[in-house]
Amino acid sequence: MGAPALSRPLVLASASPRRSELLRGAGLAFRVEVSAVDEQLDPRTPPEEAALELAERKARAVAQRLAARTPQADVLVLAADTIVAVPIEGRGSVMLAKAADEREAESMLRALSGTRHRVITGVCALRTRDLALERGFERTFVTMRALTQAELAAYVASGEWRDKAGAYAIQESADRFVTSLEEGGFDNVVGLPVKLSLRLLAALDLRP
Repeated sequence: MGAPALSRPLVLASASPRRSELLRGAGLAFRVEVSAVDEQLDPRTPPEEAALELAERKARAVAQRLAARTPQADVLVLAADTIVAVPIEGRGSVMLAKAADEREAESMLRALSGTRHRVITGVCALRTRDLALERGFERTFVTMRALTQAELAAYVASGEWRDKAGAYAIQESADRFVTSLEEGGFDNVVGLPVKLSLRLLAALDLRP
């Protein structure tokens, strides 16, 4: 799917270099404005709903900031949020966001080791002129083999887990831990489902 010819400027509401790289690779021109929103949610929120809620929260925060600076601006804002949901016996699924430190990163990786978990990225496209929006999510089932203690320690020491949902980066060396992906794509696990993002942007840009 080729990049849509957008009639409005595009702003990516994310500091993630991975999302910027994916969007740039899709052929879109954009600038970055970080949302910096409160990402706290009720832990009972279903992961898919949580990813959508946080993506919309980020998009609205940036859109409102842009509108305050330039009230007549007509800009598209794209925001995303990625959540890893790991099955825990007796507790259903537990959501993992980003690890705060090495101890939490190791704990997350232990929870993910040997599981078939899901990675959900919620995406929201929002138009600043009238706050019209389109949103959706993509879900990828990731099977991770059991990790040894030496692998856990080495990966945590590498620092690759920093700023990554679930404390691993499939696009870097953690791909060696993953044995299969189902339903959604690799780009979704990285942090931005490109086809979904392009579809939402095109639908919003064309909507009156």
